Amino acid sequence: MAVSSAPYLRSPVATPHSAQAAGDAPPPIASKSSTGRRFDPRRVYTAVVLAPAIWAVIRYLPPWTFTLLLVAGGSIALFELYRMAFGGRTNRMLVGLGLTLAAFVISRAHLGLTAADVLLPGTMALILAMLFTDAPAEHRFKDTATVLFGVLYVGLTLGALAGTRALPGGEWLVLFVALVTWAGDTGAYYAGSLWGRHLLAPRVSPKKTMEGLLGGLVLSVLAALLARAWFLPGFSLADALILGILLTGGGLLGDLSESAIKRSAGVKDSGGILPGHGGMLDRLDSLLFTAPAFYYYVALVRGVTTLP
Repeated sequence: MAVSSAPYLRSPVATPHSAQAAGDAPPPIASKSSTGRRFDPRRVYTAVVLAPAIWAVIRYLPPWTFTLLLVAGGSIALFELYRMAFGGRTNRMLVGLGLTLAAFVISRAHLGLTAADVLLPGTMALILAMLFTDAPAEHRFKDTATVLFGVLYVGLTLGALAGTRALPGGEWLVLFVALVTWAGDTGAYYAGSLWGRHLLAPRVSPKKTMEGLLGGLVLSVLAALLARAWFLPGFSLADALILGILLTGGGLLGDLSESAIKRSAGVKDSGGILPGHGGMLDRLDSLLFTAPAFYYYVALVRGVTTLP
């Protein structure tokens, strides 16, 4: 997930947007020498603790249990997003509606609802809340648009992962997308740390490098091939290769998207709930893009679907 941030960005407890107070001048672009990262052992400890517990939920408990886990993690990530967007202000009515709407969007596969069934009345509720909120008039539209964006950005994408778990053999499909996404993140992180020289998108994420992207691609494809041989023999060799490449691209877009959001808010991490990883949104950012890409590949190419 998004573990790279510009060294000049501050923590989320500071007042957002103050970094651009002087004439809205953008922060300086990091040099190539800043691409290196120090190894943080907390990343390993957190993964060792969380990975087995999450796998137990995916593998041995009913699909709705995994959906509840997604709702919990998604709610934390969405709250972090709203905190970055609103800064020192609060808008409890809109934020509460956004969190509730996202929970329904994530759970729609279990409720027999389409995305439109949830989003249409939810959008109308947000518009009504905009009319009656006590927020200053100049913030009402922006706050409402931000809340709706968060529902789509976090809720709609994680709903694809819940839908994947509901497919036949869904526990193995979820394991596949999680392993390949994690492999891509890990390969990019360490390849960029060790050999990163050529910046990939310096104005969005000054520590992303071409070498990191290549490392992530190699490890993603290897993970996809190993997963196919280990527990998904129904996937062809071509499926594994395509998904390795597809999920690498999706993970990169998810990572860069969250980096752009944090850069706009002027924060280094979305939060600090996960030692060594930052916030929940930092941990989920790649998955927000790889999960829908994987689901619709399975739906369109393999012809299996649960989401209306």
